[in-house]
Amino acid sequence: MATALHNLSDYDFSKVPDASNMCFGIVVAEWNPEITGALLEGAVSTLEKHGALPENIHVKTVPGSFELIYGAHQMSLNDGYDAIIVLGCVIRGETPHFDYICQGVTQGIARLNATGNIPVIYGLLTTNDLQQAKDRAGGRLGNKGDECAVDAIKMAKF
Repeated sequence: MATALHNLSDYDFSKVPDASNMCFGIVVAEWNPEITGALLEGAVSTLEKHGALPENIHVKTVPGSFELIYGAHQMSLNDGYDAIIVLGCVIRGETPHFDYICQGVTQGIARLNATGNIPVIYGLLTTNDLQQAKDRAGGRLGNKGDECAVDAIKMAKF
């Protein structure tokens, strides 16, 4: 379903498992910090709302969205995580850089999921402009960070 037709923060609370015995890694890109910071806030607050203890939520930063792959891979080597969430934001510009970064991150995270033992949740916003990113990072369309946290809990129980 297109995000324009669905609020990213809407979900059935009763269908989310208890996360009190789970440990989560979050890798967040420093690029577009206004957006990625809001995504991180959403993810952490949602994990805690479902029982995750603050000391079981480990956050690492990477310079940009392409580095999310490496960060998630390094976290996956730690046996203590039940799921890893990657959070980033790429906003279309005037060059094809947007396409290369979005495709590379998508393929890299898909590869980690296909070959690894820990679910890696895809939280990369790929928008045409800053307003679209704001709308998906706590704005009128909810917060993709909330959605990623719920997905991480559910996939950790898979």
